[in-house]
Amino acid sequence: MMNVAFRKNCLKLGAVVLAAAVLAACGPSEPKTAGAPPDMRRLTDEQYHNIISDVFGPNIVVGGRGDPLLRVDGLLQVGARSARVTPSGVEQYYAMAKSIAAQVVSPEYRGSLVPCQPKDANAPDEACTKTYFQRLGRILYRHPLSDADLKLVADSANTVADTTHDFYRGLAFGLEAMLVSPKFLFVVDETEAGPNGGLRLTNYSKASRLSFFLWNTTPDEELLGAAEKGELNSKNGLTKQVERMMKSHRVDGGVRAFFADFLGFDRFENLEKDTVIYPAYSVNVALDAREQLLRTITDTLLVQNADYRDIFTTRKTFLTSTLGRIYQVAIDRPDGGWMRYEFPQGDQHVGIVTQIGFVALASHPGRSSPTIRGKAIRELLLCQHVPDPPGDVDFSLFNDLNSPNKTARQRLSAHATTPTCAGCHKVTDPIGLGLEHFDGIGQMRDSENGELISTAGDLDGIAYKDAAGLAQAIHDNPSATTCVVNRLAAYALGRSLGNGDKELVNYLSESFSRDGFKFSKLMETIALGDALYTIKPPAGATAANAETSNKEPHS
Repeated sequence: MMNVAFRKNCLKLGAVVLAAAVLAACGPSEPKTAGAPPDMRRLTDEQYHNIISDVFGPNIVVGGRGDPLLRVDGLLQVGARSARVTPSGVEQYYAMAKSIAAQVVSPEYRGSLVPCQPKDANAPDEACTKTYFQRLGRILYRHPLSDADLKLVADSANTVADTTHDFYRGLAFGLEAMLVSPKFLFVVDETEAGPNGGLRLTNYSKASRLSFFLWNTTPDEELLGAAEKGELNSKNGLTKQVERMMKSHRVDGGVRAFFADFLGFDRFENLEKDTVIYPAYSVNVALDAREQLLRTITDTLLVQNADYRDIFTTRKTFLTSTLGRIYQVAIDRPDGGWMRYEFPQGDQHVGIVTQIGFVALASHPGRSSPTIRGKAIRELLLCQHVPDPPGDVDFSLFNDLNSPNKTARQRLSAHATTPTCAGCHKVTDPIGLGLEHFDGIGQMRDSENGELISTAGDLDGIAYKDAAGLAQAIHDNPSATTCVVNRLAAYALGRSLGNGDKELVNYLSESFSRDGFKFSKLMETIALGDALYTIKPPAGATAANAETSNKEPHS
């Protein structure tokens, strides 16, 4: 009898232990977040281009751009939340829409891009017009067109077709109207009543948030179909779509979009270099340098599925012959294309901070800048704010070409001994000096003005002697992973993070660490979580009022 009782107790204990092990394996659950009131975000230029390419094909040329977005809390995606369209921006969008529509209905493309043929190309065809805009509107507006919207665009197209005796001209007019509509240009948080009288996003708005986060473009037909069936309100339905989307090649575009925003690649548009000092520099160098950074990042994080921190220490990259001349690497590609390349051990090109794109962006037009480079690493990669210099700083000692101080390290000593400057320079210069073997466009050098360059320094207590050591110090700095989690969460939610989001960020950081700092897994964790889709009624509004008041975007 004692043996039987003992066995029963052991079985009970084993079940408890197994349950505890299962729970431990699952990890902590996502903390509840209050969310933010429903809002809308203007499409970025890249999202606009991606949608046109996805809907009409890559051969349709998009000329022009919208009003520039303001960077908020380090991200343009957050700034898109407060973006509006100026009168000049409206004119630009109209010009873009007119050009796109003309191409779509042109004899060259209408056979593949218009799903039906009119009975008479010289007259309106109501059935074909409605079929066209009903299908197209579902993609462009990211939800099915209402009867009123469909009637408005179809009637307008038919009126123009009747007046001009040209069915396709009418179709182009209707398409132009859709492409300048706020319903296309703005991603709107549409809401509905949720369980227990709360407020929640509609399935179509959930699909938009998910697609723009993972793919940086509009939802595809399968995702819209899942939204139409209400499947995104269930964990199984959401999981099915996230897993499908994470396997798509379009994730590459989503990762590229985030890192271009995260690392401030909009600065490439204004990158200027003195070609007398740097004759190897050209516009093509800048374009290839930007692309090299993105290829290195996506290859490391998606193709190799490596630890996120490896983007700071990898020697694997991609080069063109244009870049090869600056890196002093022979690239045998007569077509000017890309090839894989791995810098050998002992080479100072280690990770993204030593690549041309990073060091050239963080430099002056005619010389390198340890201060700008150190500030870039602090603010972009570690999310640590560095105050702007006071307005009365005297830069003459540093900029004096006749100074007896030959190297940047020697010249910066003037700022390090000035009380108003020392505080900031202490946290930037030692880092940037670690990259001084790279000149203003990223070319390697051992000396400056005939004097050997010293690149020794430390990053938050981690000492290094060269760029490779600095790269490893960034890799090992816990702020690097915390920073990317903060930025990715804000990017996905499309808003600034506040005190109420601290538990969420801690949860995501712990999950990121537990998953081996796999970036794709972090994206998946956010996509499957509740925070991405959580909203709350605007201040002073009830859930019922919010449900009806947020249906239409305002221009």
